[in-house]
Amino acid sequence: MHSTRCLKEPAPMSRDALLATLNDAVGKRVLRPLDMAFARFIAECDPTASPQLLLIAALTSRQLGGGHPCLNLHALDNLADEQEWPTAWRDLLHAEPLPASPLLAGHDGLPDNAPLVHDQHRLYLRRYWQYERRVAEGIKARLGVIALPADTLRHELQRLFPTPNQHGVDWARVACALAARSAFSVITGGPGTGKTTTVVRLLGLLQTLHLSENTSALRIRLAAPTGKAAARLNASIAKQIAKLDVDTHVRTSIPQEVETLHRLLGARPDTRRYAYNRQHPLHLDVLVIDEASMIDLEMMAAVLDALPAHARLILLGDKDQLSSVEAGAVLGDLGRRADEAHYDATTAAWLRSISGDDVEGHVTGDAQPLDQHVVMLRSSHRFDATSGIGQLAAAVNAGDNARVTTLLDTKSKDVAWISEGTTGASLALDGNATQFSDDASGHRPHGFRFYLDHLRQTRPPDDADNASYRQWARGVLDAFSHFQVLCAVRQGPAGTDRINRDIAAKLLAAGLIESDRGWYEGRPVMMTRNDYTLGLMNGDVGITLRMRGPDGSLRLYVAFPITRDSPYAAADDDNHVRCVLPSRLGDTETVYAMTVHKSQGSEFEHTALILPDDAPAILTRELLYTGITRARSWLSLISSRGALEQALSQRTRRYSGLAQRLSHS
Repeated sequence: MHSTRCLKEPAPMSRDALLATLNDAVGKRVLRPLDMAFARFIAECDPTASPQLLLIAALTSRQLGGGHPCLNLHALDNLADEQEWPTAWRDLLHAEPLPASPLLAGHDGLPDNAPLVHDQHRLYLRRYWQYERRVAEGIKARLGVIALPADTLRHELQRLFPTPNQHGVDWARVACALAARSAFSVITGGPGTGKTTTVVRLLGLLQTLHLSENTSALRIRLAAPTGKAAARLNASIAKQIAKLDVDTHVRTSIPQEVETLHRLLGARPDTRRYAYNRQHPLHLDVLVIDEASMIDLEMMAAVLDALPAHARLILLGDKDQLSSVEAGAVLGDLGRRADEAHYDATTAAWLRSISGDDVEGHVTGDAQPLDQHVVMLRSSHRFDATSGIGQLAAAVNAGDNARVTTLLDTKSKDVAWISEGTTGASLALDGNATQFSDDASGHRPHGFRFYLDHLRQTRPPDDADNASYRQWARGVLDAFSHFQVLCAVRQGPAGTDRINRDIAAKLLAAGLIESDRGWYEGRPVMMTRNDYTLGLMNGDVGITLRMRGPDGSLRLYVAFPITRDSPYAAADDDNHVRCVLPSRLGDTETVYAMTVHKSQGSEFEHTALILPDDAPAILTRELLYTGITRARSWLSLISSRGALEQALSQRTRRYSGLAQRLSHS
């Protein structure tokens, strides 16, 4: 059960004594009340359950709350150190073998009503053991090679990629070639590496190949985990389709509408089940999912269950971003070997013959079947060689602490580090503009004054028509998107709750808003739950504005940006704006500041990232990297040296068996 097992017999502990220590751990926030309740449930269901079984049940539940689908029994000492488990627990966990119980199934899942499953060195709650197996089986079933007309494929790749790559291997072309011959593919890469451009070329390639032998086009669907990510892809994909060098009938057969995964699968209120599943599969031939780093294990299992057996699945995302909020790190597990590529000799030879790309330097002796379906894009088109943001993101991702410190200590045109003297709210008015060096254009970053000035200066006259107000609302929304404050946590001095209150107070004191409580003009709000009735998704951001209503009177509405081609768009969404009365909005919160997790799938011209001093466990390299890469043009990093060093020294690790299951394919 443990790699460095202590040989002495652990001191005996009664069930009551163990439950007492669990209760103490809840008081110290080492465990959640839910973890304690699960241990009590096991104790009630099996009166003979040993203290050890009750303890590992509580810890398995606790791990799930931390995003881990399982409890890794080979890493108990590491977990004990990270989570400060009591010494009595450590002694109890060193006992082996695991105690027998009708509530503990083996690797075959039997007995099939046992709530816990012991599979190799991992312990699962049954539901998550099933999710992991279903995801592994669904991906393995798609790892075969699809026969393609070689001459046509070679010709189309030359047309889609007419310019020779100056860096040798054209990884976008490699991604298209490998994805074309597979029913499953992963295209990963950092910000600006061209994931959207690549997938549009891939869809053009797939439609061309298909229509060369068929009269009807492939049924393609595009999806993303959140409404915000869907809207962002929706806005960019149309531009890429317009540039695509394919026949007109191919171009028109590539969809521009992007929907959330919940809507795609047919989410139902108050249930985990979806309308589309194994018995009722989706009507599609190709499914593309963007921002795949946000997909948790349960959602990926639902997606694979709903895919027809013949359908292709293409995942796009940055494997180095934060993992999903819920349990699992699916893209991280799938892309864990992407940096080195690990292609086999057969794949390398095929690529040379089809695309002309020589990946011999990435051929390894330990190549696995999954590796032949994963491509990492490596050149950023957003950040040039002089970009401080791009260099900082790369240094953070590589764990190069010295390089990170050097970059932050050097005055940059696009990165400013504030290591002391501010909580973040003080720069919210004007965006810390004086901290940045001038660039050739003379542009400086904005703060929240920018959108509030725009709101007042461009307001239509009272007698303006509805269309004028909608157009004004669209402009205010665009102006607001120039600046965003990001926090690592919700609570505490550097948490979103406190920072939002402080920013509102600053704006009120400056005369930029009329109130800092309730519904007031200029208040930005975020949806915190999907509302299918209104067509608004968790993460959608709107601005409270005084608008003209249907009765002609001026009153407060919340204006949300809606892409016209979105499946959520309605006939009255003029100027890509939907206006909703505040009374109709249930779950919302003020969003001058949002968490880094909530910001995934978004970009802002200027991002202010705040790292707390009082939450070391939450600070990781992935969180820092994700926050940095939300900035398109300017980044203000508000962090002490200690918090920065803590983030750089700590990597997110999700304990999972998915990678191991796929390595055995």
